[in-house]
Amino acid sequence: MYGDIRDYVKPYRTFAADDDANGPVFFIRALYDDAVDRDLTPEDVGRAWLNYAREGIGMFWWGGEDISTEHRAYVNLRKGISAPRSGSIEVNGTEMAEQIGGQIFIDSWGLLFPGEVEQAADYAEKAASVSHDGNGLYGARFMAACIAKAFDASSIDEIIAEGLRMIPEDSTYARVVHAVMDFQREHPSDWQACRQYLEDHWGYDKYTGVCHIIPNAGVCVLALLYGEGDFARTVEIASMCGWDTDCNAGNVGSILGVFGGLAGIPDHYRQPINDFIVASSVSGYLNLVDFPTFSKELSLLGYRLNGQEAPQALVESVRQGEVLLDFELSGSTHGFRTSNTFKTPVVRHSTKVAYEGNGSLEIVFDRLVQGDSSKIYYKPFYRRAEFDDEKYKPTFAPLAYSGQTVTAQIQVDQWEGEPITLTPYVRNTYTGEDVLLSPVTPVAGQWNEIQFVIPDTQGAMIDEIGWILESPSPLLNRAIGRLFIGRFHIHGTADYTIDFAKQAKEFASVTPFAHHRGKWELDGDSLHCTTEGDTASFSGNYYATDAVVEATITPVTGNSHGMITRGQGVMRYYLAGFDGPNSVSFIKQEFGVKRLITARYDWELGKTYQFKLVAEQDRFTLYINGEDVLECKDSTFAYGMFGFGSLEDGENRIKDIHVRTTV
Repeated sequence: MYGDIRDYVKPYRTFAADDDANGPVFFIRALYDDAVDRDLTPEDVGRAWLNYAREGIGMFWWGGEDISTEHRAYVNLRKGISAPRSGSIEVNGTEMAEQIGGQIFIDSWGLLFPGEVEQAADYAEKAASVSHDGNGLYGARFMAACIAKAFDASSIDEIIAEGLRMIPEDSTYARVVHAVMDFQREHPSDWQACRQYLEDHWGYDKYTGVCHIIPNAGVCVLALLYGEGDFARTVEIASMCGWDTDCNAGNVGSILGVFGGLAGIPDHYRQPINDFIVASSVSGYLNLVDFPTFSKELSLLGYRLNGQEAPQALVESVRQGEVLLDFELSGSTHGFRTSNTFKTPVVRHSTKVAYEGNGSLEIVFDRLVQGDSSKIYYKPFYRRAEFDDEKYKPTFAPLAYSGQTVTAQIQVDQWEGEPITLTPYVRNTYTGEDVLLSPVTPVAGQWNEIQFVIPDTQGAMIDEIGWILESPSPLLNRAIGRLFIGRFHIHGTADYTIDFAKQAKEFASVTPFAHHRGKWELDGDSLHCTTEGDTASFSGNYYATDAVVEATITPVTGNSHGMITRGQGVMRYYLAGFDGPNSVSFIKQEFGVKRLITARYDWELGKTYQFKLVAEQDRFTLYINGEDVLECKDSTFAYGMFGFGSLEDGENRIKDIHVRTTV
């Protein structure tokens, strides 16, 4: 269809993750949640599946039970069939257990163990066993081992040999790898012939199901061999081979990305991604994935897992719950954009000027005159209109809120024209209008600290934060030069409201929430929830510690209506509120519901109540209509999102949300 592929075959405005990327981003969270000071187990990864995935939507490909291996495994987990039995041949049958998913979620495990092939393979197998078995596990071991080996290998053959060393010699997976290697030795320049060989001897007609691992393993090895160590050609060949193109190109891309380093990745593949992708978990905050920050988080995990102390500079460069962009990593842009590519034609990483360390973000401005402008901005929130398709129904909770402080280090190198001005601004995503603050004229030739407080947007979310670049220069002395951003930091206490009259339902969720089960709809200035069974909805900073959340809740039917605090996922949160006739409870959900305290409170259906839930260190207080009705102390969850939830059938309406959080 596309001929000889040498670039992306479609233009994407914003890159969104499918299951291949969601898995590597979120399954490693088992190392934060459970396997903190011990070895990983399959059960840990199974708990991560249940905690970060919303039922029936988002993270996985929901092909349906007996069609999608991942959906079947998720259903097994929900039924109480724990890993590794949830992915076993015994429970699911050989055909389903050996589909491709065993090897497509494992990239992070290879990256966490540079050169430690056995450990990478072992951790990948444990993770893959949640949903796969047999050759599915061999694929996990093979690919993770190849990624780990790529850190210190001298050739592609050496990488493949280490992958083979991690799986049984008599396995079907090993046989297809050897078959492709043998064919390539006899036909070293004809990858199309090798692809036809796979079709004839190892194709989908012989390994059935929706997407079997064996034919696609053959494609991966084909691409590795015929790509000859070149990143671009390897992923291009994997794509041109067809079958499961995203999985295969992703696997070999991870291997070649490590093997060749950043220098081996052509700009025309890296620049459009702009260091950013959106994921599809229950946490809209964690779904906004900044590549340099995620890479640092992986590195810190790697140091921990390998028993080494991380460099202090690396430790200090990651601030969970804050946006801290330092442009230290080679080529990093952290997703920054400009609005006028004619007047600001260049946005790139630079090593010419650095605030601290190795680099900065360089923006070139070209012949500005009075009346010209270009926005230089970072996006802390996204809307449906910025994507090309529905993908895997991502959700978003902003990374920045009213009341927080933006601090940036900026240096100007101007060659001609009148001095530039930078006007801080945020964009109100409901009105589409820019909220302007006081302009600043940076002193050229030195670092300027520019700081401003994010203004109140009256219940609407903010989807751009930055500066408007202008110059009063006349036509005969136009402003030409460049500016460097050495550091960009969003921090401090958030104080904001959510007005549902200014929200929208996009990607099957009401902004800025991610819903797990239940039916959530906008109803004027209210959020209307109807549920059969338990349900939960989450928003806010995933790492928020002390928080005060207020909202009005009108219970319509049912006996369970509450507010969530310290939510760390679907299976980890506190719930406080109405819990049966004439009672309120403070409840802990930790893979099972436990009522920590219950008190009498006479409430009625159809009446509106003002809830206020205060979380301060390990103490929690629930106020209803200004009355202190419940106090509890518990230290299980030290941080998390806020939200709303019910434990049984019911209906309610929620409005007038006011949030104050610290990190």
